[in-house]
Order: sequence, then structure tokens, then C-alpha cells
Amino acid sequence: MSVVVAPSPILSVSGAVPGAAGSPDAAVAWHYGDPFGEQRAAVDRAAIVDRSHRFVLRITGAERLTWLHTISSQHVAALGDGQSAENLDLDLNGRVLHHFVLTELDGTVWIDTEGERGADLLAFLQKMVFWADAHPVDATDHAVLSLFGPRVAELTDALGIAALPGAYQATPLPGGGFLRRMPWPTADSFDLVIPRDQLADRWAQLTAAGAAPAGMWTFEALRVAAVRPRIGLDTDERTIPHEAHWIGGVAEHGAVHLDKGCYRGQETVARVHNLGKPPRHLLLLHLDGSADERPATGDDVTAGGRAVGRLGTVVDHYELGPVALALIKRTVPADTALVAGPVAAAIDPDSVPADDAPQAGRIAVDRLRGR
Repeated sequence: MSVVVAPSPILSVSGAVPGAAGSPDAAVAWHYGDPFGEQRAAVDRAAIVDRSHRFVLRITGAERLTWLHTISSQHVAALGDGQSAENLDLDLNGRVLHHFVLTELDGTVWIDTEGERGADLLAFLQKMVFWADAHPVDATDHAVLSLFGPRVAELTDALGIAALPGAYQATPLPGGGFLRRMPWPTADSFDLVIPRDQLADRWAQLTAAGAAPAGMWTFEALRVAAVRPRIGLDTDERTIPHEAHWIGGVAEHGAVHLDKGCYRGQETVARVHNLGKPPRHLLLLHLDGSADERPATGDDVTAGGRAVGRLGTVVDHYELGPVALALIKRTVPADTALVAGPVAAAIDPDSVPADDAPQAGRIAVDRLRGR
């Protein structure tokens, strides 16, 4: 069995309940007996989540950043030491194949992505090297833990660092690995990318210092509330970056820079940005919690019996109740009564993006036509 899908050693912690068999989170804890309390801890205090089922790889070589810049959607050619970014691999038609987070640190680019997709991403990167001085290799001897909450600032001694990094910044950790700050799913979100053999020790140190154990249920609930997609759950084989709100450079917390050189799928990105509109939007849905059944990822979302979308992650949030992400046709009004699988659903109006501004390309075309 691959180390990526092997059960995490943290599952031996008292109270750990593993993710559902066959789910993407089966190898780690879904909760530790108090899922809503764990979510509150992640928002109000400090909590630690085992995400060691993510696939980690690394790229060395003098041209690692300039090479990666040419084959992916984000502007990373000039990424500085200790800086991070989100990035996408697209197919020729601009559809999303992989979403990953990368960190440049001490002459190495570290990448982490969904466990079940990591081997494919690594194979693609290795295939694309050609003559560049870039060397992508498996780094699943490293693993990811995540910290959340405003009281993470009280854990610096336990982490062995002087201060917490800023958003998309990383700082080395004593004993190997690094701590990276992410701008989501909360304002106080951090990833530790550490040697895998340190998982149990790091977990013990941080929980002893005050971080509450929290499962992937907590991470998923916070992620859904923040309307942040997870590839393979909230996306399908047709998803383009605009639909999932991945447009934007590092400063915009996006994964697709609109002013960079050519890469696979760029034509679709540019055409939609300049001339068109995405056919769907990723939205937050509130689900009827009184129903006997719950919908499942992949279920149709319907309006008046007509399919208008695809359901993504479904989860119970400690404040919002049952919620879900869904790719909904852009033309569906926010007040439309929806049905998601077997339950009634309503669009959260705050999750509807404003997309009524005229595009630069369309303005230019109209000007040429004398309009």
C-alpha cells in the first residue's frame, strides 16, 4: 500500500473516527468525537487537523521556477524564498486537471495536492521537463498537518519559531519542514509540511501546547463556508477556472494569473475573461436540515424539475447547519427554489459573484463595430 493512502498514525489518537471507507479522507480522522466543538475551536481558539493524506512532491534545479511558470497557470517565475502560491494544471481546453499549493524554500519548490491525484501530477511534471534544469520527484516522506484559529499565535514556542509568517509566506521549522500561512479557509490558517516520521511527535507537541484535535469534518466545513473548492469533489471533468473562482494572482488569492506567458489551456482562460462568461458558478447552498435524507456529491441540483447544477461537498457546519457547494448555471437567479438530491436547497446570496461588468475584449469588439 502506498504511504499516501496508508492510514495515518494519528488515527491511533483516542477518540479518532476515520473518514468513511472509500472517501478521499478515509486515511485520516473525520472527527474526534465532538465535530461541532472541534469547528468552534478552529474558529475561536486553536485546532490541529491531520491532512497527511495529501501528496507531497518537490522540484529542485536552477530552472525549477521558470520551467514551472511555463507549464502552469500561476505567475511563479519570480517567486521569492519563503513565498507560496496556488496553481493549476489545465488541459488543452482549459479544464482543470490539478490544483496544488507550492512553496519555494531554500532552493526547492515543495508542492502538495490531493492524495489520489498526486501521482498523475508528478508524472505530468516529469514528462514535461525536456531539457530544463528542473527535477520533480516524489516527496511523500513528508506530510501535511494544518493549524487553525486565532490562538495559533500562542504556539510559536511549540513550533520552534519566533513569529508566524504572513499569508502565502513560509518559515523553516527546526528539525526539517516548514510552516506556511494560507489565506483560507479562515484568517488564521497554517500548514505544516514536515517529515512524515515527525507526524506523531508534532501532533503530541502541539496538542500538549493547547491545539485541540480536529478532524477533516472541521476543515471541510470551514472550507465550504468560505466557498473554496476541492478538486474532484466540487469540480467535474468540465470545470474551468472561472467557474471555481480560481482566477487571480497570488495577491488576489487565486491560482490563475491573467497577465503571464503561454501555458496549456490559456486560450480558454483568456477568451472567457475577455469575451465571455463562465457557464456555471460555484455557490454555497443551504440545505433543508429537516429532511430524512441527505444529498450526495454528484447529485443533480434542479429547479422546477430541470437540472441546473451539480452538487459538490455536503457537510454540517456548526453555525450554518447543513450546507453544500454546487456548480450552478450562471443564469439561475439567487432566489430560485432548488432541490439538491432529495432535499430543498437555497442559494446563499452572498456567495453569488458579481459578473455584470463588461469585459475589456467585448468593449473593444463593440468599439470596432461602432457600438
